[in-house]
Amino acid sequence: MISEPASTLEIRTALPAEAGAVAALHLRARSTYYPDGVPQAQLDWTEAWRGSIERPDGRVLCAVREGRLAGVASFRTPDGAGPDTVKLFQFHVDPDRWRGGIGTALHAACAAEWRAAGRRTAVLDVHVDNLRAQAFYARQGWVPDPENPPAPGDHHLFLRYAVPPGAPGE
Repeated sequence: MISEPASTLEIRTALPAEAGAVAALHLRARSTYYPDGVPQAQLDWTEAWRGSIERPDGRVLCAVREGRLAGVASFRTPDGAGPDTVKLFQFHVDPDRWRGGIGTALHAACAAEWRAAGRRTAVLDVHVDNLRAQAFYARQGWVPDPENPPAPGDHHLFLRYAVPPGAPGE
């Protein structure tokens, strides 16, 4: 667990009972880059997030600031990938909390977990219209994935992250 005492930021494993709050944050964040409405809005996102939280082969971390859910990250080994690769499936910070260091702290917590699990590479896809997220990922060290160039007509960019090694003795 990573904490920032000055700002009361706690990063911990999400609980199944928080699935509704996670789904609401997810939809608020996604609606910022889908001006015509979030795709699959009719999906039961609470149930989808509960499934992710309870999934034995994945992890969902949440960032809580001052008792309120402020960010969420979901990751696991993608189908067909080796054990040294992890995929970041969802990464959202509440738009009301942008630019407050939550995303950076949540990303650092993810990277620490990946490193501890022996992951060397992380991958993700980001919507082409989500320029804010693309800039954030670039600041964290993500680069275009040379093994997955964008296909014509695809609305996603594929990024890759080299998980930095830990300090000696970690």
